Amino acid sequence: MSRPSSTWMADKKFDLENRLVDFAANVALFCKDLPSDMTGLYYGNQLLRSGGSAALNFGEAQGKNRNRDYISKAGISLKELKESRVNLKILSKVDYGNESNRTHLLDEAEQLIKIIATIIKNKK
Repeated sequence: MSRPSSTWMADKKFDLENRLVDFAANVALFCKDLPSDMTGLYYGNQLLRSGGSAALNFGEAQGKNRNRDYISKAGISLKELKESRVNLKILSKVDYGNESNRTHLLDEAEQLIKIIATIIKNKK
């Protein structure tokens, strides 16, 4: 049985929100296991903030009625995801954190970046 397109679109919005929330939660769990030396604390804290901020800003974007406001908040979410991606690449270069989890997070960050960049492009 097919669903009406308006319901499908609403589900897709929340699906992306859920993916961002899952990303933020997985980042938090990943950071929890980083070494507590200077490098682990510095990059872990940066990653924790940027990963969580991406989800929070996208949640705010969904409450915006004007395209300009939506694009602004979604743009912040995109920026935070890109910061998360760079942090994960740095952690990969210094071999910090569980490699499998780091690879999964990096892949998810890349996918989320592409999705949000496309949404912003289509809103303009």
